[in-house]
Amino acid sequence: MASHPASLPEEKLLADCDVVRTRRGGPGGQHRNKVETAVVITHRPSGVSAEANERRSQAENRKVALQRLRIRLALAIRHSLAESPAENPLWIQYTRGQRIAINSENPDFPGVLALALDQLAAAQFEPASAAQRLGISASQLLKLVQVEPAAWSWLQQQRQQAGLKSLHAR
Repeated sequence: MASHPASLPEEKLLADCDVVRTRRGGPGGQHRNKVETAVVITHRPSGVSAEANERRSQAENRKVALQRLRIRLALAIRHSLAESPAENPLWIQYTRGQRIAINSENPDFPGVLALALDQLAAAQFEPASAAQRLGISASQLLKLVQVEPAAWSWLQQQRQQAGLKSLHAR
């Protein structure tokens, strides 16, 4: 099974992307955007894009834009589940017992989030069913999703469209 784009190594992901360096306006002091420090990255196969322009370094903006792109890809693309997450090395790396531990700043976070969202979609957005398949508790799954506000909003929208009650933030 092909890896989710959010979990691809940087060089592999960027091979499928267009990277544009540009200037952006706005406040920020006398040195802001005198050079092309803003970075916009677009994933060609999906059309998903992300940008960063708040730093004065193009390299820092590229890193931030790439992480934002990974999060957006995790939200936008659902993979069918041919393998159990228990067999996925990325998932195994961050789970112990029924707990998952990963910081949202970790470069692997979008890939882990994508796996969780794929399981939620496969379980018709029922956290208990998805968590059981993931080998973690439902509360751990919901905490993971809540770390990224856009993912929490996505889950709530999907549940609403499926006629399910809203989940309460923990």
